[in-house]
Amino acid sequence: MRNDNRYHIPVCFLALLLAADVSITAGPPFVTDDPEPVGYRHWEIYFASQLSNENKAIFGSVPSVEANYGLLPEVQISAMAQLSVNSVVHDNLDYGPGDLTYGVKYRFLKESVIWPQFSIYPAVVLPTGDSWKGLGVGKAQIFLPLWLQKSFGPWTTYGGGGYQASIEQPSENFWLFGWEGQRDLSNALTLGAELFAVTEQKGYSGTEIGFNVGAIVNLSPLRHILASAGRDIAGLNQCTGYLCYQLTL
Repeated sequence: MRNDNRYHIPVCFLALLLAADVSITAGPPFVTDDPEPVGYRHWEIYFASQLSNENKAIFGSVPSVEANYGLLPEVQISAMAQLSVNSVVHDNLDYGPGDLTYGVKYRFLKESVIWPQFSIYPAVVLPTGDSWKGLGVGKAQIFLPLWLQKSFGPWTTYGGGGYQASIEQPSENFWLFGWEGQRDLSNALTLGAELFAVTEQKGYSGTEIGFNVGAIVNLSPLRHILASAGRDIAGLNQCTGYLCYQLTL
């Protein structure tokens, strides 16, 4: 019998999902996501690290792994895994696995001359990280966003937002909104910037508003470097940096 690799790819992806960990609410290297799914039977794999600093506290992921696969035309399934770091809860630095997350992106309207493209990208977070050490949220969550995008020659802009709900703690629910703009300076370099906001939730004072600037460097059609850095301008007063190596297969 002929060995058909088409069936091996989804099986391998499901195996990765079982080990996956962290939230799928962003489009590397930004907080804001784009609506474009991975091409049918193609992969995007990200190896990344992200750290944030707030009042001398450090938290983030070192490293994280994200895998996106085009399961069907206009449908992408996604999983992310991370080792979390946190110095907020204890005086010392805690390090270990975080939460498990599954996501599905569906583009229901393609871009045209007049209309932008639109996608939904629901994700479910399962509390597998150690919340006592600040390495997980400690409760199941679901994120329900809507994203849109429009391109104009070398310029691309996208954004939208969604509602993150905690099944066990509704008081910790919040809205996230973001908008990004970027320009292709060449086939090898894209620069972009975003502005985002997270509404007030239990345990935090006021709405968080922040920005990031970033770059995508195409080393080849298959290999890419993504990086961004930014800070809050209202709310939590965090500074954040992100660095990623991406493979497109």
